[in-house]
Amino acid sequence: MTYILFLAGFVALVIGGDLLVRGAVAIATRLGLSPLLIGLTLVGFGTSAPELVTSLQAGFSGSPGIAVGNVVGSNIANILLILGVAAAIAPVHVDGRAFRRDGPALGLATLALFLIVLVDGLGRLAGMGLLLGLAGYLFVAYRQERNAPDPEGAESFEGGPIWRSLLFFVVGLVLVILGARWLVAAAIDIATTLGVSETVIGLTVVAIGTSLPELVTTLVAAIRKQADIAFGNVVGSNIYNILGILGTVGVVIPLDVPDEIIRFDIWVVLAATAAMFLFTRTGWKITRGEGIAMLAAYGAYLGYLAVTA
Repeated sequence: MTYILFLAGFVALVIGGDLLVRGAVAIATRLGLSPLLIGLTLVGFGTSAPELVTSLQAGFSGSPGIAVGNVVGSNIANILLILGVAAAIAPVHVDGRAFRRDGPALGLATLALFLIVLVDGLGRLAGMGLLLGLAGYLFVAYRQERNAPDPEGAESFEGGPIWRSLLFFVVGLVLVILGARWLVAAAIDIATTLGVSETVIGLTVVAIGTSLPELVTTLVAAIRKQADIAFGNVVGSNIYNILGILGTVGVVIPLDVPDEIIRFDIWVVLAATAAMFLFTRTGWKITRGEGIAMLAAYGAYLGYLAVTA
């Protein structure tokens, strides 16, 4: 029954996150908000909703290993697994102009996470600092992009009956909340049964599960020869994960960071982010060989967690 609940939580998070984004975008469009503002705020937060609600639920349940491990593990999976898969299918080309803005933002966010983990834990002051960093990033991004021409082939947001948009939003929100609750409860039970720490479960199974929407989107984009979409998706998601999700968790439920993450996983996040920057700057693309190397590194990381669990 626990594994059924675990699977149901995954499914609810994926479907709920999609409905939540669709409904929020349609409502915002009806209110006259620009596509750029919608993309920078509602879509960014909406696609991170599974991670946010899961980490909050884990924090309220007294499971900091899942709360923090979910975000740290998601960022590792986004780079090594999701971007690795995309590059292995087709080379990922990078928009240099966007990377010069978003790359430093991700680098600073990752460095801030590193310092918070090593120095003082995830308290309210650190959480407020992360949220202020997110507000600053959104402000700079909006100022830079508001006068830029829409890229060729850019899609406009379609509306529809307002009742349908509201229904999508409400149903999506309910599914995300229920899915997170089921997922966290089942993950705690599984960790207890297998004798594995909640942190390891949060870093692996929960992290990959909450990253499923990004993984599916990336696979579809890569198969359609649009693998470059994956890069912006990964960078944006990692920025939101650190600044938005951990910032919110820190303000709402201050947490101590588990020792396992301090000793090992935070260093993996730094190394994965540095490797992505290095690969990106060599020709403004991530090649198939580099993508395969990322996947191999992720396999080694999972193997290490399995052996030490």
